[in-house]
Amino acid sequence: MMRTHRGIDTINGDIASVFADGVGFGELAVIRNPDGEESLAQVVRLAGRRVALQVFSGTRGLSVDASVRFLGRPMQLRVSQQLLGRVFDGSGRPRDGKPSLDEGEPVELAGPSVNPIRRRLPGRLVETGIPMIDVFNPLVESQKLPIFSEAGEPHAQLLARIGLQARADVIVFGGIGLPFDEAMFFQQTFEEGGVMGRTVMFVNTAADPVVERLLVPDLALAAAEQLAVAGQRVLVLLTDMTAFADALKEIAVSMEQIPSNLGFPGSLYSDLAARYEKAVDLPGAGSITILGVTTMPGGDVTHPVPDNTGYITEGQYYLTDGCISPFGSLSRLGQLVVGKATRDDHGPLMNAMIRLYARAQEAHKKLAMGFMSTETDARHLRYGELFRRHFMDLEVELPLLQALDLGWRTLAECYEPQQVGIKREVLQARWPGEVTP
Repeated sequence: MMRTHRGIDTINGDIASVFADGVGFGELAVIRNPDGEESLAQVVRLAGRRVALQVFSGTRGLSVDASVRFLGRPMQLRVSQQLLGRVFDGSGRPRDGKPSLDEGEPVELAGPSVNPIRRRLPGRLVETGIPMIDVFNPLVESQKLPIFSEAGEPHAQLLARIGLQARADVIVFGGIGLPFDEAMFFQQTFEEGGVMGRTVMFVNTAADPVVERLLVPDLALAAAEQLAVAGQRVLVLLTDMTAFADALKEIAVSMEQIPSNLGFPGSLYSDLAARYEKAVDLPGAGSITILGVTTMPGGDVTHPVPDNTGYITEGQYYLTDGCISPFGSLSRLGQLVVGKATRDDHGPLMNAMIRLYARAQEAHKKLAMGFMSTETDARHLRYGELFRRHFMDLEVELPLLQALDLGWRTLAECYEPQQVGIKREVLQARWPGEVTP
C-alpha cells in the first residue's frame, strides 16, 4: 500500500530525511517537487520515525516542500530474454533509445545468495582464449575473481576480450562510474564482436549520479541470477569495483556514519562479499561466474578495497606492465579443472613453464648486475623472451589445446628434455621429438 508524506526534514548530500511510519528498510519512494519533477529514492536507514532516503538522481533542486510517496516494495528489475542486446543506466532505465521492458517477472534486487549446500562443486572450465588465464590460472564456472589493476593498465581491453572470447551463454556487463569513452568502447566492442545479441549492459558513467553506482552490481547480478536459473551459463563483468566502494564511502559520509580505514564504511567487507557471493553453479540449471576489475589507487594492493576483496574472492588476476603477471596471479579453483577437465599434461607443463620463467627472471637480474652470462643463463633468457611473446602478450589468442602444444614447442626450442624437470613418462608422451634414455 502506497503512503504519501509531505515535506522533507533535512537534505545532506544525496540523502534526504523525512518522518514517516510503517516504512521498511530498502523500500522505494518517489519524491515529487512542487513543480511536478519526480525523483526515485530508496530507504537506507531507519531511526525511529526518521527515515533516510538515498535519492538516485541526486538532491540538487530538491525542495523541502516536496512530497514523498512510499511504494511498499524494494527496487525490482524485469528479467526475460528481452534483456539481451539492451543497454540500461544505473537505475535500470533504457539508455539505448528502446522501450522499457514489458515482459518477465519483477525480481527484487540484492536478495540473499544461494545456500552453499545447494551449490554444485565447481569443476567446469571457462575457456577465454587468453593463454595466461587458460593455461596458468584457469577460470572455473561459478568462480569469483578480481582483476587487480593500476591506472594506465589495459584492464578495459582485457575485460572486453574476455567478454568476446569466453565460452559463456550470456554476458552481463556492469559499468560503474566509467568515463563516457570507456563505456562506449565496451558497447562498440561487443557490437562489432558479434556478442551484443547475448549481452545485457548496465552502465553508470562518471557524469551520472554517484548513488546509481551502488545499484549497478545489484542490477547485473539480479539479471544473472534469473538467467542462470533458466539454465544459462552467465559471465558477469563488473568494472570498476573501486568506484562502487567510493560511492559507498560518499553515501556513508552523507549519513554521518563513523568511518573505518581511509574513510570507508565499516561494512565494506560485507558490502563487497554480498555481491561476489552471488557466484554459483546451480544443480540442474546454469551458473554465474564473476570477474570484477578493482583498480588499486597508487598501485597499493593493501588499499582497503583490494585488501578486502582478496579475502572474499578465490584468487586474482594481477595486471601489471600491460600483462597478466605469472607470479602475482592466482586461481585457487584452477586445481579443480587442471588435468581433470583439461588434458593430462596440463599440470606438469604449467608448473615447469612458470618455474623456468622464474629462472629467466633471475638470469635477467644477473645480467643487469654485470655478472657473466653462462650457457644456462642464455637458455633461460631465450626462453623468457619466447614466454613473454607467446603467452604474456594480451594480443595473443589461442584455444587451450593449441596453447599447450605451443608450450611444449617453446620448451623444446630452449631446453633438452632432461632440463625441464618433468617426469619421463609425460615427456615421452608429449615432447616434440625423441626423448633419449
